[in-house]
Amino acid sequence: MNYRFTAAVVGFTAVACGAFGAHALRSTLERLGTVQAWQTGALYHLINAVVLLLLSSWSRIPRVSYWLFLVSTICFSGSLYLFALTSARLMALVTPLGGLVMLIGWLSLCFGQISSR
Repeated sequence: MNYRFTAAVVGFTAVACGAFGAHALRSTLERLGTVQAWQTGALYHLINAVVLLLLSSWSRIPRVSYWLFLVSTICFSGSLYLFALTSARLMALVTPLGGLVMLIGWLSLCFGQISSR
């Protein structure tokens, strides 16, 4: 797997989703009252892209942490995007799972660094 390429794709899609929501979807999101959900998804999408890019530059890539951040981006931001577009409450139930996976990703970085000392 090319970790840096994957991080770049995640970064690209984060910027694209943010711009798309701010411009092309703005009136739809305002009508549905879901602008904040879209913005939150885009923010965390972009933050996780930066984290993935940083992890991909480490000499020893923490693969478990990398995968946790990638999966959390899909679950967390993806569910917020779907919720913002459809107002389907079921999508909003996936968001906390994505957040939990993101927290586990951060913990895996903490414990990985502690155990490598």
